[in-house]
Amino acid sequence: MSTPRSGHLLQPFLRPAPEAEPASQGDRVRYLGTAGFVLTGGGRTFVLDPYLSRPGLLTTLFGRLEPDAALLAREIPVADDVLVGHAHHDHALDAPIVCKQTGARLHGSEATLNIGRAAGLAEAQMVRADGPAACGAVTVTPIPSKHGKALFGRVPLPGDIKKPPSWPPRVTELRHGQVYNWHLDLGDAKVLHVDSADYDEDRLAAVRADVLCLCAVGRQYRRDYTRRIVELVRPEIVIPCHWDDFTLPWGAPARQLPGVDVAGFVAEIRSAGARAVVLGLGQRWSW
Repeated sequence: MSTPRSGHLLQPFLRPAPEAEPASQGDRVRYLGTAGFVLTGGGRTFVLDPYLSRPGLLTTLFGRLEPDAALLAREIPVADDVLVGHAHHDHALDAPIVCKQTGARLHGSEATLNIGRAAGLAEAQMVRADGPAACGAVTVTPIPSKHGKALFGRVPLPGDIKKPPSWPPRVTELRHGQVYNWHLDLGDAKVLHVDSADYDEDRLAAVRADVLCLCAVGRQYRRDYTRRIVELVRPEIVIPCHWDDFTLPWGAPARQLPGVDVAGFVAEIRSAGARAVVLGLGQRWSW
């Protein structure tokens, strides 16, 4: 894996990090904000936890969450497989629409698939995450995990989704369900996606990844969150995610979530022995 060339961040509130760069050719990953990524490899396009619709805080708390189909069609025109780590709105709301518009398959827990059913996604386009799945030449593996206590020391909206929710749903209907870390073996590189503020060390003990997409919120809630997972999976590159305020609309200047310190997170990643690649919303990078 090549060393990233120097570049700069898109966000003026973050100190430039020499590891970040926009790639002009051979893009392998694009950050969608929150825990979302578009990842290419093995001749396929994978979308993880897309959440671009961002209805706004008041609508999220008191209204119904309507995906922005036009925005999704513009920003994610191609997908073969959509992988969802858990069924909270900021991870799963947009996933069925991306699948309906691109023909991609939706991979996730039963809670995630029930969101797909509510949105009218065909059963043939849904894959329950119960073990490794072949996606062309790429193997994707759901690794059972757990959600962090990220709301005043509690897990937000715990529980499962036993049947399709109403559509468009209310935020309280989208419980997290089974949480997964997604591992993708692209052949020339292995990628691990951790979309929540906690993880299961025992499940990750035998997992190795060249690139780790890691939820920045976790360092606030779990002791040694960064050091321990880098020690376990031994990545060369760590890409912070879930650091931006997802109550702001897509395309607005990004800002960090309250309490998140990306610069501190980067320092921890480096101290643990990995390289940090901080991507702005919509920014691309290649290895």
